[in-house]
Amino acid sequence: MKNRREQRVPEAWSEELVVQELAEEVLVYDQDRHKAHCLNHTAALVWKQCDGRRTVSDIAGRLGREMEGEVGQEGVLLALEQLSRTHLMKEGLRSEKAVVSRREVMKRIGIGAAVALPIVTSIVAPKASQAANCRPANAACTASAQCCSGLCNAGTCA
Repeated sequence: MKNRREQRVPEAWSEELVVQELAEEVLVYDQDRHKAHCLNHTAALVWKQCDGRRTVSDIAGRLGREMEGEVGQEGVLLALEQLSRTHLMKEGLRSEKAVVSRREVMKRIGIGAAVALPIVTSIVAPKASQAANCRPANAACTASAQCCSGLCNAGTCA
Protein backbone atom coordinates (compact mmCIF):
# COMPACT_ATOMS: atom_id res chain seq x y z
CA MET A 1 0.00 0.00 0.00
CA LYS A 2 1.29 3.46 -0.85
CA ASN A 3 1.98 5.84 2.00
CA ARG A 4 -0.07 9.03 2.51
CA ARG A 5 2.43 11.35 0.82
CA GLU A 6 2.46 9.24 -2.34
CA GLN A 7 -1.35 9.24 -2.47
CA ARG A 8 -1.68 13.03 -2.13
CA VAL A 9 -3.05 14.86 -5.13
CA PRO A 10 -1.47 18.31 -4.96
CA GLU A 11 -3.15 21.17 -6.78
CA ALA A 12 -1.37 24.33 -7.91
CA TRP A 13 -2.79 27.72 -7.06
CA SER A 14 -3.78 29.57 -10.22
CA GLU A 15 -5.86 32.59 -9.16
CA GLU A 16 -4.44 36.11 -9.37
CA LEU A 17 -1.17 34.87 -10.86
CA VAL A 18 0.68 36.22 -13.87
CA VAL A 19 2.81 33.46 -15.40
CA GLN A 20 5.64 34.00 -17.89
CA GLU A 21 7.41 30.96 -19.28
CA LEU A 22 11.03 31.43 -20.30
CA ALA A 23 13.48 28.98 -21.85
CA GLU A 24 14.77 27.39 -18.62
CA GLU A 25 12.45 28.78 -15.93
CA VAL A 26 8.99 30.08 -15.17
CA LEU A 27 8.32 33.47 -13.58
CA VAL A 28 5.17 33.74 -11.48
CA TYR A 29 3.87 37.01 -10.07
CA ASP A 30 1.32 36.74 -7.26
CA GLN A 31 -0.89 39.82 -7.57
CA ASP A 32 -2.50 39.31 -4.14
CA ARG A 33 0.77 39.08 -2.21
CA HIS A 34 2.88 41.27 -4.53
CA LYS A 35 5.59 38.64 -4.71
CA ALA A 36 7.48 37.36 -7.72
CA HIS A 37 8.70 33.77 -7.84
CA CYS A 38 11.22 32.19 -10.17
CA LEU A 39 10.79 28.43 -10.64
CA ASN A 40 13.72 26.60 -12.14
CA HIS A 41 13.01 23.98 -14.80
CA THR A 42 12.44 21.15 -12.30
CA ALA A 43 10.18 23.14 -9.95
CA ALA A 44 8.20 24.42 -12.95
CA LEU A 45 7.66 20.88 -14.25
CA VAL A 46 6.36 19.78 -10.85
CA TRP A 47 4.10 22.86 -10.51
CA LYS A 48 2.59 22.33 -13.97
CA GLN A 49 1.75 18.69 -13.10
CA CYS A 50 -0.17 19.66 -9.95
CA ASP A 51 -3.69 19.55 -11.36
CA GLY A 52 -5.49 18.01 -8.37
CA ARG A 53 -5.74 14.62 -10.12
CA ARG A 54 -2.14 13.34 -10.19
CA THR A 55 -0.57 11.82 -7.10
CA VAL A 56 2.98 12.51 -5.94
CA SER A 57 3.93 9.12 -7.43
CA ASP A 58 2.37 10.07 -10.78
CA ILE A 59 4.21 13.40 -10.83
CA ALA A 60 7.50 11.68 -9.93
CA GLY A 61 6.99 9.18 -12.76
CA ARG A 62 6.26 11.90 -15.33
CA LEU A 63 9.17 13.98 -14.07
CA GLY A 64 11.43 10.91 -14.23
CA ARG A 65 10.56 10.38 -17.90
CA GLU A 66 11.02 14.08 -18.69
CA MET A 67 14.34 14.39 -16.85
CA GLU A 68 15.65 10.86 -17.31
CA GLY A 69 15.01 9.68 -13.75
CA GLU A 70 17.14 12.23 -11.89
CA VAL A 71 14.73 13.56 -9.27
CA GLY A 72 12.34 10.90 -7.89
CA GLN A 73 9.68 11.29 -5.23
CA GLU A 74 12.02 13.02 -2.80
CA GLY A 75 12.66 15.76 -5.35
CA VAL A 76 8.94 16.13 -6.03
CA LEU A 77 8.24 16.44 -2.30
CA LEU A 78 10.99 19.03 -1.99
CA ALA A 79 9.48 21.02 -4.86
CA LEU A 80 5.98 20.75 -3.37
CA GLU A 81 7.23 21.97 0.00
CA GLN A 82 8.92 24.99 -1.63
CA LEU A 83 5.88 25.74 -3.80
CA SER A 84 3.63 25.43 -0.75
CA ARG A 85 5.82 27.79 1.27
CA THR A 86 5.51 30.42 -1.48
CA HIS A 87 1.70 29.98 -1.61
CA LEU A 88 1.71 28.50 -5.11
CA MET A 89 -0.20 25.41 -3.94
CA LYS A 90 -3.84 25.26 -2.84
CA GLU A 91 -3.03 23.10 0.18
CA GLY A 92 0.13 23.42 2.26
CA LEU A 93 2.52 20.53 2.92
CA ARG A 94 4.33 22.01 5.89
CA SER A 95 2.22 20.07 8.37
CA GLU A 96 3.74 16.83 7.16
CA LYS A 97 6.73 15.68 9.18
CA ALA A 98 8.45 13.71 6.43
CA VAL A 99 9.25 16.52 4.00
CA VAL A 100 12.84 16.01 2.94
CA SER A 101 15.59 18.62 2.84
CA ARG A 102 17.58 19.61 -0.22
CA ARG A 103 20.66 18.06 1.40
CA GLU A 104 18.87 14.74 1.91
CA VAL A 105 17.66 14.69 -1.70
CA MET A 106 21.23 15.36 -2.89
CA LYS A 107 22.46 12.39 -0.84
CA ARG A 108 19.84 10.12 -2.40
CA ILE A 109 20.10 11.19 -6.04
CA GLY A 110 23.79 12.04 -6.05
CA ILE A 111 25.68 15.28 -6.39
CA GLY A 112 25.93 14.87 -10.17
CA ALA A 113 22.15 15.28 -10.42
CA ALA A 114 22.06 18.34 -8.15
CA VAL A 115 21.37 20.50 -11.20
CA ALA A 116 17.98 18.80 -11.37
CA LEU A 117 16.98 19.86 -7.85
CA PRO A 118 13.85 22.02 -7.75
CA ILE A 119 14.51 25.60 -6.74
CA VAL A 120 11.97 28.35 -6.10
CA THR A 121 13.30 31.84 -5.39
CA SER A 122 11.07 34.74 -4.42
CA ILE A 123 11.21 38.50 -4.04
CA VAL A 124 8.71 41.02 -2.73
CA ALA A 125 7.67 43.33 -5.53
CA PRO A 126 6.46 46.84 -4.68
CA LYS A 127 2.92 47.83 -5.53
CA ALA A 128 2.65 50.16 -8.52
CA SER A 129 1.83 53.06 -6.20
CA GLN A 130 4.93 52.35 -4.12
CA ALA A 131 7.19 52.03 -7.13
CA ALA A 132 5.91 55.35 -8.53
CA ASN A 133 6.74 57.25 -5.33
CA CYS A 134 10.48 57.60 -5.88
CA ARG A 135 12.10 60.82 -6.98
CA PRO A 136 13.91 61.11 -10.33
CA ALA A 137 17.51 62.24 -10.85
CA ASN A 138 18.25 65.84 -9.81
CA ALA A 139 15.16 66.05 -7.56
CA ALA A 140 15.55 67.35 -4.00
CA CYS A 141 15.92 64.66 -1.31
CA THR A 142 16.82 64.13 2.32
CA ALA A 143 17.39 60.35 2.25
CA SER A 144 18.57 57.82 -0.34
CA ALA A 145 15.32 55.82 0.03
CA GLN A 146 13.44 58.72 -1.59
CA CYS A 147 15.40 58.47 -4.86
CA CYS A 148 14.64 56.02 -7.69
CA SER A 149 18.39 55.47 -7.97
CA GLY A 150 18.61 54.79 -4.23
CA LEU A 151 21.30 57.48 -3.90
CA CYS A 152 20.76 60.93 -2.34
CA ASN A 153 23.93 63.01 -2.64
CA ALA A 154 24.10 66.46 -1.01
CA GLY A 155 20.31 66.88 -1.06
CA THR A 156 19.88 65.82 -4.71
CA CYS A 157 18.93 62.45 -6.19
CA ALA A 158 21.72 61.01 -8.31
